[in-house]
Amino acid sequence: MRFLQFSRMTSLCLLSGGVLSSLFWSGCAQPPAPPPPPAAQVTSSTPVKTPIVEWDEYVGRLDPVDYVEVRARVSGYLDSTNFQEGQIVKAGDLLCVIDPRPFEAEVRRTESEIRRALSQVRQANATVLQVEAEVQEAQARFDLAQKQLARSQKLVLQNAISQDDFDIRDSEVSQASANLKAVQARLELAKTAILSAEAAVNSAKTQQVIAQLNLDYTQVKSPITGRVSSRLVTEGNLISGGAAQSTLITTIVSIDPIYCHFDADEHSFLKYSRLAREGKLGDSREVKHPVYVGLGDEEKEFPHPGYMDFVDNRLDPETGTMRCRAILSNPDLSLTPGLFTRVRLPGSGRYEAVLIPDSAIGTDQSEKFVFVIDAENKVNRQVVKLGPLVQGLRLIRSGLDGSEQIVLRGMQRVRPGATVVATHEATVPQADGLPTDSQPVPKEQWLSRQVHEPRGSAGSVDGKPVLKADARLRK
Repeated sequence: MRFLQFSRMTSLCLLSGGVLSSLFWSGCAQPPAPPPPPAAQVTSSTPVKTPIVEWDEYVGRLDPVDYVEVRARVSGYLDSTNFQEGQIVKAGDLLCVIDPRPFEAEVRRTESEIRRALSQVRQANATVLQVEAEVQEAQARFDLAQKQLARSQKLVLQNAISQDDFDIRDSEVSQASANLKAVQARLELAKTAILSAEAAVNSAKTQQVIAQLNLDYTQVKSPITGRVSSRLVTEGNLISGGAAQSTLITTIVSIDPIYCHFDADEHSFLKYSRLAREGKLGDSREVKHPVYVGLGDEEKEFPHPGYMDFVDNRLDPETGTMRCRAILSNPDLSLTPGLFTRVRLPGSGRYEAVLIPDSAIGTDQSEKFVFVIDAENKVNRQVVKLGPLVQGLRLIRSGLDGSEQIVLRGMQRVRPGATVVATHEATVPQADGLPTDSQPVPKEQWLSRQVHEPRGSAGSVDGKPVLKADARLRK
């Protein structure tokens, strides 16, 4: 009985050992190698090589070339307004009229003063003629008295006349001489009266000119061509004229041409200065670089051409920026002062550039890279340095020479060293409304400034300044 139990236990132990031995040897056997993964499907492309100009972008604001506060030069009651609020007025157009009656009366008074002064001149001239006749008469009497005295001297020596008769002749000469001097003095006084009367005429004429100017000033005219604002004074109100405390009637801003002001940061200013020193880009103070402007609703286009017109002489110490100004043509009056704009101006000379789509660029911490496919269809990681967007593509400053084949789509499915199956797709630049070259604007294409109403002119200006955009600016 004990023997049978021992045999069973021995059999179980042997069976268990065999199973464990089989498991051990089966675990030590080498599994078969898995098959290699299939090559990833990607879309590839070749970078675009094309000559470009880098166009720097700034935020600007439109400002009028001319801004005028319309104020009266004379005081009086506002009689009428002759403009439509918010409309275009031309230089010389009548804006409003101040009650002219007091000034018309002043003109008539000064005209009367002129006539009175002229009559005084005529009277003085007549007096001079009369006194000149008296001078001639007194001179004749004096000459006669001298002749009679000379004859009396000979006769008294011959005892032909008495001494008393001689003394009478001598006294007659003295009287004639005194009378002549008195009449000559009256002549000088009469001539002085002429000068005084003529001065009174000139003074009266000056007063008449001033009175006429004040009368002309009752018609308030537009000094510039532009868009007028609202009326700030209604008819019947008393308007104060003159330089101090004068009443503001309305304002006018010129529209065509129009300024665009923007601020360039210090780094950009130093870059432009360096390019100018190297001869790669002209100095904006010396040449008129073209600029292109887009409004807030013109996201991808810059349809408004112009050129650089002014660069300030110093950087603002508070903001560290340089104030710059462009001038634009505005023939359709679509540009309004106060609008914010996007300004593009050349930031480089023309050169051959390498461009790729943004979808081909990967990011690894602070580095930008692309996957380059070699001749064996293996992927290599290439670090690149990026520039701005040009024609819808990203400018590559370094890392590519334009002959490579890069992964365009499917970057998430590949790793460096992996083999890929690439489907080639051509990269086509997109038009961004900017030219691929930048030439200074020649002088014959410069825009004319605002035409002002000449001082003293009472009529309107018929000639309109030539402000049309030249299509050659965009070539």
